[in-house]
Amino acid sequence: MALATLCGCGDSIDNNPLIREKKTPHGTPLFNEIELKHYAPAFDYALKIAREEVKAITENPEKPTFENTIEALERSGSKLNEVSAIFFNLNECETSDQMQELALEIQPELVAFSNDITLDPKLFERVKTVYENRDSLDLDNEQRMLLEKTYKNFSRSGAALNDADKETYRQLSSELSSLSLQFGQNVLAATNAFAINIPPDQAEKVAELPDFVKEGMAAEAKARGEEGWSVTLQYASMSPFLTYSSNRELKEQLWKKYNSRCLEEGENDNRAIIRRITELRLEIARLLGYDTFADYVLEERMAQSAPTVNDFLDELLTATISYARNDFNTVADYARKSGIYGADFELMPWDWAYFSEKYKNEKYALNEEEIKPYLQLENVKKGIFSLAEKLYGIRFVENPEIEVYHPDVTAYEVFDENNNFIGVLYMDFFPRASKRGGAWMTNFREMYTSKDGEEVRPLVSMCGNFTKPTDTTPSLLTFDEFSTFLHEFGHCLHGLFAQGKYASLTGTNVYRDFVELPSQIMENWATEEEFLDICAVHYQTGEKMPRELIDKIVAAKNYLAAYANVRQLSFGITDMAWHSITAPVDEEVESFEKRVTAEAQILPAVAGTAMSPSFTHIFSGGYAAGYYSYKWSEVLAADGFSLFKEKGIFNRDVAQSFRENILSKGGSEHPMELYVRFRGHKPETKALIDKIIE
Repeated sequence: MALATLCGCGDSIDNNPLIREKKTPHGTPLFNEIELKHYAPAFDYALKIAREEVKAITENPEKPTFENTIEALERSGSKLNEVSAIFFNLNECETSDQMQELALEIQPELVAFSNDITLDPKLFERVKTVYENRDSLDLDNEQRMLLEKTYKNFSRSGAALNDADKETYRQLSSELSSLSLQFGQNVLAATNAFAINIPPDQAEKVAELPDFVKEGMAAEAKARGEEGWSVTLQYASMSPFLTYSSNRELKEQLWKKYNSRCLEEGENDNRAIIRRITELRLEIARLLGYDTFADYVLEERMAQSAPTVNDFLDELLTATISYARNDFNTVADYARKSGIYGADFELMPWDWAYFSEKYKNEKYALNEEEIKPYLQLENVKKGIFSLAEKLYGIRFVENPEIEVYHPDVTAYEVFDENNNFIGVLYMDFFPRASKRGGAWMTNFREMYTSKDGEEVRPLVSMCGNFTKPTDTTPSLLTFDEFSTFLHEFGHCLHGLFAQGKYASLTGTNVYRDFVELPSQIMENWATEEEFLDICAVHYQTGEKMPRELIDKIVAAKNYLAAYANVRQLSFGITDMAWHSITAPVDEEVESFEKRVTAEAQILPAVAGTAMSPSFTHIFSGGYAAGYYSYKWSEVLAADGFSLFKEKGIFNRDVAQSFRENILSKGGSEHPMELYVRFRGHKPETKALIDKIIE
């Protein structure tokens, strides 16, 4: 069935804003003109063109060469990539029921097309011929890497299978793709399905809350057409309530709903989907000759093997678990001694944010309410732009002529110090029902060099779910949101500084356990006094953050670091457990998760909750057998930032080395070689462990 029949669109493809030539600044998408009806015919057309391009390669009567096979294959499907980037990115941040239905229809078509390429024996024979003759070819480093990755992509996607196994692979990969998409849609629906409204006649329930929390809840209620104050499962809404409210009943209800998303029977139940996804991944791995899906994935990572990852996670857990338990005991003892809930009080997960914030305020005389006025989003953004200018000499210029997909979005042109155009950066900061939770960076267009030598610069997007402005207060960030901004901005720099010939090797197209280095290293500036001096300005008075407050932030930077570390390790352990299975899981999802993470359990376990059913990173977000990479990259970042600390946090020479050896190289060379070239040695876990327990 042609996709176009789904929307009944009879418009000429020449008038389709997804297809026609874009006379816009830098070829940016025509967001103001794109409607749901345009997607299906655009995909139909782009798939047709892509198939013709691949067919021309396969049926080329000339002897296979790097240029007519490998490079031609890399450049094929450019229109399909363009349409897909727009559709799937908007499906994450500006979706609708109809768009999600369309995604479920489109995804199998795209998987089938991808399989048509990698399972085509004639095409694989051409790729294999070039690969086997690689030593006799005059290829540069980038070309050699493209050849190697192309060959491995075919071999790891079933190209060498017999016809029967190829058909099995098609069926398995198609089902897996659809289920992964359904998983994410269920999480979004479950997140949006619950809220707590506190009516005006129960104002005593919000009286204790800081003004910024009450204002945010009032704005949420207004947006939902409700009176009083509302709190949702969106993190930017839920987190402040858990942190500042003493109402245990409401907090328990909110926390349990958040941590049981997609775990309960109903249309958003992800439990059966998890078991089927992991079973499908295991079947695919076995079909391709691997014992587990983790073995299959990790072959193409810095870590290279499941034992290496498990040893890495175990090393960090062993070194920090006692410190994490001390963190918990410190807060639990403080909570009991406070007498707020009586002598027999047991600290539960929904109490953690409240008492850890109170303890931080007492021990360090530091609380979010004191910090937030100095972290107005607009000022933070200017400060981070200034940091990028100090380090890399780039500047950001807002351009209202560039169309955006939502009124909350702002588009910036990015230029270097010689006024050369680097790329476009879209910034989308606030939560909404049509947007998934969390924060992320993505591309509407990757950087590449066209066949005629023209450099095509990237279109980069940064999305977040930060605290919304209210009728009386601008967006004031928590310190975690401030760190998240820096994190995602690091990904953006990775995309913007991309250099190279081939889109599949530029920017963030690197090993999953290397991609978090540029983001993790940026977080270090959040607690640097010199940076806070230029970034943190009171939104009302314009005064810089007082030295006393900066000193408190720096002193408290490792507060609960061991607890946070073990929490992240538990996520990585969960991921590895699901993807190291050697037989389908018949155990209940909740009990499976609690069993495999028992050694990393710090807070009391709560029946009826589990994070796996909403763990989008590994079940719909590309981090399967890869969540450990956050900790892996933290090791790289801790070791790498020590060079900035040694030479100066604004040192242009160090920054230029980081840009040249890490940010601009993408996946054109092995990441360990790039890292050693920048740092001068291989990273060691000691750098991170010392940072956590210092």
